[in-house]
Order: sequence, then C-alpha cells, then structure tokens
Amino acid sequence: MTPLNKKLFRDLWHIRGQVIAIALVIAGGVASLVMALGAVYSLEETRSAYYERYRFANVFAHATRAPEWLLGEIAEIPGVMRVQARIQSDIIFDLPGMVEPGRARVQSLEIGAEGRLNDVVIRQGRTLRPNHPDEVLVHEAFAEAQDLVPGDTIFANINQKRRKLTIVGIALSPEYTYAIGPGDIIPDDRHFVVMWMDRKALEAAYDLKGAFNDVALTLSLDASRPAVIRRLDQLLDGYGGVGAYARQDQLSHAFMDSEFQQLRNLASVLPPIFLGVAAFLLNIVIARLVRTEREQIGLLKAFGYRNRDVALHYLKFVGIITSLGVLLGWAGGTWMGQIVTAMYAEYFRFPFLYYMLDPGMYLIAGAVSFAAAALGTATALRRVIRLEPAAAMVPPPPTAYRKKGLEKLTGGLQISQASRMIIRHVLRWPLRSGLTIMGIAFSVGTLVVSLFFIDAINEMMEFHFFETERQDYRLQFVEIRPYSAIDEIARLPAVLTVEGDRAVPVRLRHENFEERIVVRGLEPGAELTRLVDAELRPFTVPSEGIVISEKLAQKLGAALGDTLTLETLDGRRRVVDVPVNLIVKQYIGLSAIMDLDALNRLIGDGPVISGVKVLTDSAADDRFFAELKQVPALAGLGLKTRSYELFRKLIEESIYTMLFFYFAFALMISIGVAYNSARISLSERGRELATLRVLGFTRQEVGFILIGELAVLTFFALPIGCVIGYLLAGLFVGMFDTDLYRMPFVVSDRTYGYSVLIVALASIASAWIVVRRIGDLDLIAVLKTRE
Repeated sequence: MTPLNKKLFRDLWHIRGQVIAIALVIAGGVASLVMALGAVYSLEETRSAYYERYRFANVFAHATRAPEWLLGEIAEIPGVMRVQARIQSDIIFDLPGMVEPGRARVQSLEIGAEGRLNDVVIRQGRTLRPNHPDEVLVHEAFAEAQDLVPGDTIFANINQKRRKLTIVGIALSPEYTYAIGPGDIIPDDRHFVVMWMDRKALEAAYDLKGAFNDVALTLSLDASRPAVIRRLDQLLDGYGGVGAYARQDQLSHAFMDSEFQQLRNLASVLPPIFLGVAAFLLNIVIARLVRTEREQIGLLKAFGYRNRDVALHYLKFVGIITSLGVLLGWAGGTWMGQIVTAMYAEYFRFPFLYYMLDPGMYLIAGAVSFAAAALGTATALRRVIRLEPAAAMVPPPPTAYRKKGLEKLTGGLQISQASRMIIRHVLRWPLRSGLTIMGIAFSVGTLVVSLFFIDAINEMMEFHFFETERQDYRLQFVEIRPYSAIDEIARLPAVLTVEGDRAVPVRLRHENFEERIVVRGLEPGAELTRLVDAELRPFTVPSEGIVISEKLAQKLGAALGDTLTLETLDGRRRVVDVPVNLIVKQYIGLSAIMDLDALNRLIGDGPVISGVKVLTDSAADDRFFAELKQVPALAGLGLKTRSYELFRKLIEESIYTMLFFYFAFALMISIGVAYNSARISLSERGRELATLRVLGFTRQEVGFILIGELAVLTFFALPIGCVIGYLLAGLFVGMFDTDLYRMPFVVSDRTYGYSVLIVALASIASAWIVVRRIGDLDLIAVLKTRE
C-alpha cells in the first residue's frame, strides 16, 4: 500500500456519501443500457433459434381455391427453397360455460410430414392421428386462459356446420408467437385461439380436395423477396389470391419487431442523460479536491512525484467511483433485463427462453461510462498537471467579491443578509450553478417523459375505444352478404343499433410508394365508427374518394387532393384511381376508409357487406350471445370491452413495471445532483459557515444559507426540466411511431405537477441529510484552516 494509495482510500471514505451518489447515477445509465440491450438481444436470439428450429416461412399468401398442381410452378420461382400448401379459415367456436362465442383460426397440419414449415411444438398431450377428423391441437395461450387440457372438447362452426372437436394436444408455432386475432390490437387469449386439424379433415370440410387456400414459402439467402412476391401474386391471380407478403409483414413477427425497436430506442435515449450527469458530478468533485488539496499536490511534486503519478492518483479516484457504478449497473441491469425479458415472454409465446449475457453489451456499457467519466474530469486533471510546486504551496488568492452582472440588479432589493449571501454564492460560480441546474432539470425531464407514457396511452385508449370505435361488438361474416343481413342481425335480442361495413384487401400506390392494406367501407353518417379530427370533431365519410390516416399518407408520400392507384386483392382484380379527400388522425394501424356504396361500385358489386357493428343493451347480452352462436355465417366476433380491459391489464403489468425502473433512475439523478451540490457547498464554505456560527448565527440560520442555495438552483431547474421533459416526450413520440400504433403527443398538467413535486422532495431530503452535518462542524478546527 503506497502513500498515494493510502491517501486515495482515505479521501474516498471521507466523501463516501458523494461517492455512492455518483456511483448510483452511473449505475442508472449502465443499468438502463444493459436492461434494454439485454432484453432485446435475449428475445431476438430466442426468436431466431425458434424460427430456425421450427422452420418459420419467409413468404405467405392466401387464395380462395388454388389447385395443388400450381405448387410445382411456385417451387420453380427463382430463390424458392420449399413450398407448403395449407388450408386456413377463420371460424367461431363455443365452450361449455363460455357466454360469448369465441374466434378461432383453424389451420391444416400434414400429419407425419417431414420438415413441415411453421411446425408445431407439442407442449402437452400428443400430436394428431390420421383418420381422426375431430381431433384438434390448440394454442397454449388459449389453453392456459381457459384451463383446458388434452381430452377436453370444443364446439366449432366449420364451414357453417357445428362440430364437436376433441383437444388432443396443446401446441405452439413460430407463426403465432404473438397470437393476436385479425383486427385486434392486443391478444385475447380467452376468446381467440389458433387450432390445427388434419389436412384431410379440412379438405373434406371445405371441399378442397386437391386444392389449397393458403401457402407458405422459405427462400434462399440470395433470393429477391419482392421478385418472389410479384411472381407468386401472378400465379395466384386467377385463383382468388389476396396478395402475398413477406415475413416482416406477418402480424406476429411485425408486433415483435415493433416491441424490440422500442427497447432499442430506450437504450439510445436514457443512458446518455445519466452518464452526462455523472460526468458533471465527477468534474465538480475532482475540481473541488484539486482546489482543497492544492498544497498537498505541491508537496507531492516537491518530494519527487511526477506529474504522471499525481494525475494517475486522481484518475484512480475517478476510476474507483466509475467502476463501482459500472459494477452496480451491470448487476442491476442484468436483474432488470431478466424481469423485462420474462415480462415480454408472457406475451410472446416461446417454447424456450434464452437470457443471453452478451459480453460485448457489458463492455460497451463499461467503456461508455469510463469515457464519460474521463471526459468529465479532463479539465480538473489538466490543472493538476499544470500546477507548479512553488505556486501550489502558496494559498490561492481569495475570491474577489465585486458586484457584477445580476448582483447589481439585486443590490437594491430589501432582502436579508443570509439571502444576499445565497445569491452571491450562486452567481459567483455561474458554470457550476448552471450545470447543477441542468442536472436537476434532467431528473425532472426524465420523470416527465416517464409519466408521459401514461398520459399518451390514456389518450390513445380514449380516442380509439370511445371516440372512434363506439360499438359494443363487431361481427365478421365468412363471406360477403347482401345488405339485408343487417336486418337479420337487428332482430337478435338486445340489439339497439346496427351498422354494416365492408373490408376489402387492396394495394395502394402513389408515385414510387406502395402499401398493402385493408380498405373499410362505412355507411353514410356512420355513428358507431366515427371519423374525428384532431379536436375530436366528428365528420362524415365523403361520398367519393378515399380517407386515409396521417401515417398512411406519410408512407405513401401523399397529400390532400393527390390521386392514389387502388388495386383490389379479393379475387376480382380491379385497378382504379381514387382521390385523397381527407387525411385523419389515427393512433392504431394504417387506415383507409371509403363510403360503403362508393366502395361497392368501385369493385363492381351491389349493396353488400362483410360485417356489422352492433350496439346492444348490456342487460340482455347473454340472450344476444346465445342467438349469435347459432348464426352459421359468422367468422368472428370482436369484443370492444374485452379489448379495453386487456389493454388496461397490459399497462398495469408491463408499462408500469418499466415506468418504475425509469422513476427510480430519475430519483438517482435528482438525489445525486442535489446531494453532491449541497455536500460540496458545505465543504467549500465550512470556514464561512463556522464563522457565522461563532458570530451568533443559529444552526437553523446557517442551514437556511446552505439549503437556500440548493433551493434557488432547484427553483430555476424545475421549469427547465419541464421543458426538457416536453422535448423528450416529443422525441419518444417520433421514436414510437410505427405502422402498428402511434403515441399521441400529450403531456398533462398532472404529469408536470408530480414530476416537480417528486424532484423538489428529493432535493429537500438530500439537503436535509447534508444540513445535519452542520452540527458536527468543529468550529475551532475550521477557523484554523489556512486560506
């Protein structure tokens, strides 16, 4: 143990409170980075292994009825490695004790086939057996939600015929890692299920022997996906093809990609804030040490220690604090990463889960932390190197207290001497005061942006569930029905209002941009699905032209009045031009809406619909559901109340967990900055405060001077922090802007209020801890200190 090392550990122990505060700020930055990157890396590695092991396809396409001989031509498309034909249909089902009818996607399974694409993983029970047409596998998420086990039965309307099916196995598939139903915004595991049945059983049920209505392809690494999709569309064009799409547009995969991108975005925003604050705190601490140890530095150099040795001594000081923060961040980030990964795994159904401890991730977090620490202390270390022994051993000249700048403006104010001392000390060190203000402001900003997510989600839910989608239920038919089907639904018990609509898959083009989307046709004056502007004022769908959402307009590069090329993909290909008559705000999905009559005329059909929206008397819903189960042409039922409840549950279980972490990070910044500011002020002004005590000032009056300085800095930091939070919220709105959903840019007064209150209380608590040390001042020893 060399003399310098003894001094090092003595100094660290002497300011152990500041050391811990700075280390916690560094740990917050490291932990947020490790948490986000660790969760993303683990989930992506798990997904990749799952996809590879169970052969998740690269391209998908659906048709009405395509002959099996067409598979040979599909297999000859350049780049195609494997083709698998399937039968797929959306149906409704019923369970004993389940009031509402459920929705199911039934999919064929080639029993005993080798190397099946999108293969199933049997989690319980067994696989299907040949020549047992009423056996079925069900998705694990549904089985858990309904407490089903192999041997239980389920009733399903398959091709408008009610059948009793026996569950023989619980399964998973990479195609439904995120098992969400068509048109849903969140998985409903109680009311939506993926089922797998024997291919021959579905061929017989849907009269598709020697044919298929769905196909999946795997491609070689050098294949051109756009070229494969174009050729596949050409081959299926005459058989009711509705447009092929690549893996990145597959619903389950797209939702996961969106979530992973959000985690990456969080890793790119929060850690720099923490590490920037940590660099500032280290700079202040080291600069203060250099000033107070000026004479000791001179003595060390006079006794033969080289500049390199003295500078290395202070680098070790910084290195130990940073290392402590990095180690705490590594441990905390790993723990939080496991929690976040497990949280996402509840929604993304994997048969296995790898939490990957990637060494590169930890090295990056550590390297960035040490770089920030070195950058923050570079100025102080430069002073150490430049300090000559003879000059160092002479006390520095006292601060020249002359009125200047803002002090002159406050000179005429009738304020107490203590208040004048506070203002003078704040203004004498403008850079440090400014950095302290910014440090506290960033803690406010971090809290604002954390609580902003609640504001944004509440606004998004209110807009979607209550302002635009006002129905109770949405019924989807197996195929288009005459408009008179509305009357049949209106006669069902409990029905108050019915509105018909139509959903048509199309390809929209504008200049060089193209999007595959579903156009919805709404009745004139529709009230159950309303179009509203940014001020929530409703308006009617124009009788001609098309209405598109802001996000779709952005992706197509289209503006109001532009003409879009619309190609229908529902079997009868029609290509027409439609003008953009309105652009509306939508937070979920990409929307394209037309007048129902105009859409039917465009396609060449008469008055037909593909579904209805229903408003009911909730007191009689049981009778409504009982009758609905007997409707053979029904393919699905959307439950708005259930979706709202699931969305709320998602927020409570996942969003709040993430917010807790960021709330803790913000407190670390606030306490770290406030405590260090007050502690350094006490150290630097020990002689001054002791003199005041000797002159008769009470401990409370002296404490007021110390707290007052921090209070002034906090007072100016709070509004700046609110502005920073507002800007960060805007940044996150842009980063979370995806095809699946967007976040509204809304920050409530309550969010600002809570953020300001929390930081103010944290500053008060930090100041109180430091003020308690005033009573420990040795007045005689302090007054003997050389200036």
